[in-house]
Amino acid sequence: MTTPFVQFEDSCKKTIDHFKKELGRMRTGRANGSVLEGLSVEYYGSQVPLLQLGMINTPEPRLITIQVYDGGAVEAIEKAIQVADLGLNPSREGNLIRLPIPALTEERRKDLIKKLHKNGEENKIVLRNHRRETLDILKKQEKDKELSADDLRRGQEQVQKIVDKYIAEIDTLLAGKEKEMMEI
Repeated sequence: MTTPFVQFEDSCKKTIDHFKKELGRMRTGRANGSVLEGLSVEYYGSQVPLLQLGMINTPEPRLITIQVYDGGAVEAIEKAIQVADLGLNPSREGNLIRLPIPALTEERRKDLIKKLHKNGEENKIVLRNHRRETLDILKKQEKDKELSADDLRRGQEQVQKIVDKYIAEIDTLLAGKEKEMMEI
């Protein structure tokens, strides 16, 4: 009876970890190098993660810098940042790319918060899908006489408690990120 719960808990934790990474990539009014995570650059005919082509720093609250290791990659990195539609405008000084972080307008904040809530809801749906899969496993075990009806009911309650805990965590993370986005 423990295996579905262990797998279920692991799946929920992975969903929360994924959501935290997504939140880190969402742009706020201050500089954060994680907005560039996952950005790939066309480099000598193949897609290379930006993190492998340069060192990302945030020397000021509203500035991200990328110290590019290979001067030949500077243009490709600039192009990738522009294509990524992050709302950032790169400027170059030799092998250093500067990304000034513009202050968010009220309209842009509201758009980002809509995306934030949409993302949060998508992750809640993933949690609910994990719950459904686990409940299906428990019902099958009861049907195959591996579980009693009482064990099934207790299992369902336990699964619901776990889902409620992780949905509350998503709500907490959403509230914190929304507060961060509303700071001017």
